[in-house]
Amino acid sequence: MTESPYTDLDRPPLSAAALQRALVRPGSLWSSVTVVARTGSTNADLAEAARQGAAEGTVLVAEVQSAGRGRLGRTWTAPPRAGLTFSVLLRPTVRPARQGWLMLLAGLAAASAIRRIAQVDVRLKWPNDLLVGERKLGGVLAERVDGAVVVGIGINVTLRPDELPVEQATSLAIEKAACTDRDPLLRAILRELESHYRDWTEADGDAEASGLRSAYLASSATVGREVRVELPGGYALTGQATGIDQDGHLLVRAEGRLHTLSAGDVVHLRPR
Repeated sequence: MTESPYTDLDRPPLSAAALQRALVRPGSLWSSVTVVARTGSTNADLAEAARQGAAEGTVLVAEVQSAGRGRLGRTWTAPPRAGLTFSVLLRPTVRPARQGWLMLLAGLAAASAIRRIAQVDVRLKWPNDLLVGERKLGGVLAERVDGAVVVGIGINVTLRPDELPVEQATSLAIEKAACTDRDPLLRAILRELESHYRDWTEADGDAEASGLRSAYLASSATVGREVRVELPGGYALTGQATGIDQDGHLLVRAEGRLHTLSAGDVVHLRPR
């Protein structure tokens, strides 16, 4: 039996028509907004659409994902309509070396919008986690597809403690957010993302000139912390995160020198 969208009145469905009216307008980055009841992965679906020539600014939202993905092959799950799970298709003309900023840019947009609308102090763990304290509220995944970039965002909105995928996670409801209505949250995130993306592309991907780097550093939970970074190949590096470079790489001072990291799984260490 197909689940009714109204079986949980605390978790109403999103309206694609309302989102389309609010976000798709002349001069907007967003070209279409589609909401589906269920899919495997919005990133996978939008990647296929990108290969078929879908326009920049295509937005795909799913009420529930059965095969949502995070970095390093991790899964991302939530009950139907308990979170925001969506992907956007971008076709930046910025040179590839600077496109590593897109995942950080999307995280910044989400964190800024949530702080403003939900009044929850969300911070960013490099490269892709949204944290409240040290608990994970959401995450970002960016994938290159035939010259385009698909950016997926997942945020826990109304999950209860017994619904959290891992003990170290949290949700806006658990954090007693001022707003847990997914519609204004999604609109705010997409508008923030559009604003940062336009500034960044107009500056030809220069994170300093566009103000992106300074805004990211102001929201960072990682820079200034002692960290352990688990790197590809099983190697781990422990030191102090000192900054983010012009290409979005994490700078870590360890073993007497400065390391520039383009990938890795960061663990924030408690002060000794």
